[in-house]
Amino acid sequence: MISLTHISKRHGHQALFVDASLQLNPGEKVGLVGPNGSGKSTLFRLITGEEPVDDGEVMVPKRVTIGHFRQDQGTMGGRSVLDEAIAGSGRLGELHHELEQLQHDLADPAQADAFDKVLARFGEVQEEYQHMGGYELEARAKEILHGLGFHDTQIDGDVGALSGGWKMRVGMAKVLLGDFDVLLMDEPTNHLDIESILWLEHFLRDSRAALLMTCHDRDFMNRVVSRIVDVDDGELVSYSGNYDYMEREQKLRAQKKEAAYERQQAMLAKMQRFIDRFGTHVAKAAQAQSRARKMEKIERIDPPKHREIVPFQFRKPPRSGEDVAALRGVAKAYGARTVYRGFDFEIKRGERWCVMGQNGSGKTTLLKMVAGVLAPDTGTVRIGPSVKLGYFAQESLELLDPTLTVWEQVDQRFHLETIGAKRNLLGAFQFSGDDVEKRIEVLSGGERSRLVLALMLFDPPNFLVLDEPTNHLDLQTKEMLVQTLRDFEGTMLFVSHDRTFLRGLANRVLDVSACGQGGQPAVYPGSYVEWVEKTGMEAPGVHA
Repeated sequence: MISLTHISKRHGHQALFVDASLQLNPGEKVGLVGPNGSGKSTLFRLITGEEPVDDGEVMVPKRVTIGHFRQDQGTMGGRSVLDEAIAGSGRLGELHHELEQLQHDLADPAQADAFDKVLARFGEVQEEYQHMGGYELEARAKEILHGLGFHDTQIDGDVGALSGGWKMRVGMAKVLLGDFDVLLMDEPTNHLDIESILWLEHFLRDSRAALLMTCHDRDFMNRVVSRIVDVDDGELVSYSGNYDYMEREQKLRAQKKEAAYERQQAMLAKMQRFIDRFGTHVAKAAQAQSRARKMEKIERIDPPKHREIVPFQFRKPPRSGEDVAALRGVAKAYGARTVYRGFDFEIKRGERWCVMGQNGSGKTTLLKMVAGVLAPDTGTVRIGPSVKLGYFAQESLELLDPTLTVWEQVDQRFHLETIGAKRNLLGAFQFSGDDVEKRIEVLSGGERSRLVLALMLFDPPNFLVLDEPTNHLDLQTKEMLVQTLRDFEGTMLFVSHDRTFLRGLANRVLDVSACGQGGQPAVYPGSYVEWVEKTGMEAPGVHA
């Protein structure tokens, strides 16, 4: 369907692709992985024709339609959410809005002279619209928007009033609604909660479209794709399996390459010793020269590259008292909508609570009240003795000074620490080499999240309150964070849509789903894994 043959592409001095090839077949679901800056988003733009290749060929058949979901959605406003989703959904969306305009023109007395022409066009558009299934378009649009977490009041509301994260969901709805032959999706799970992620998994698996996507959610990749393409030092290396298969295969290939490299190095060392020993020896000089020529012709095996995940060794936090936090008779409402009423909840030392619940059920509200950012309407929230609280939320990113570099921000916070300790900290959170000299104002969302987490964990609190800490983090950083926090001896309260994070860390579950309907939270005194096994749900109301 789509083929890239022996392509090369440079950005400045960086070679992104060198003689690389890739084929995407009809209906195939493919995951695209690789380090930040390796060229994944550029590959999408090469396929859509937004950027040319320097060399090679990109073949996209003329009849193939492509839907491209990207992180930069541009401006939205002046329409309802439903109309915006339909308007951006490709040919069918264009026909939908043309039909609306033609209906308006037919009823407009000012258009009486052009009535026959308008009526003829109306018949043409209506026939094509009906043939493409257009009369189910609005119902399908609402189904997709509901799946992505929108309520009916939001669907009918002004798209311009939405936050950036919700506008991203509208952008995704446009792509999913378009019934394209090929979907290019750049980090589709970034702004979704776990309920919407699970819905999207089913949608993409069942879609007839071919799919090429980047994603930082291991579980999502494993369930959706049947092939992984790794952007590896300019090459596109294909693995026929999911993400877990790729990891296993990469380890096997690395072991074989390591063994081959060591065998060749041993052979070369042996040949060099013979040359050094007998190079001037009269009887064996010819043999030594022959081996030297042979050595020159041997194609050297490059030493294998290692992408290692190293947990950050942070300091042991001070020990807190047994009672870390207690909520008594807490009530919280936003206008007429009550989130909590008469809520009692205790957090003990060493507990790691994950908070589950659908959109609007009060997950972030709870974390804000515990962190002291938001006061309850009635009731009390008490933090226990000797508790040092650290709070991470997306708003925390705004506490960084955009005028400083990464290094200056860390140095300002921990001025008395050694340079080595600060470099180890930044290295663990994927800031190495020239990265530490980047100004914070140019950092991506993922880089800012990494920096805030690094600053928090260098001198760790004994009670971590984390609201979506893995948003924007790549797979390597997520895995490092889970491995790091497994050894954390303090207490945790967190919201996350990442199942690797949930499985790896949560030993208690608080389900606040019922709060939105006037009920009380449900407490499960076991791990997230046990909760899923007991309930059969990976998220409230969504069966595994």
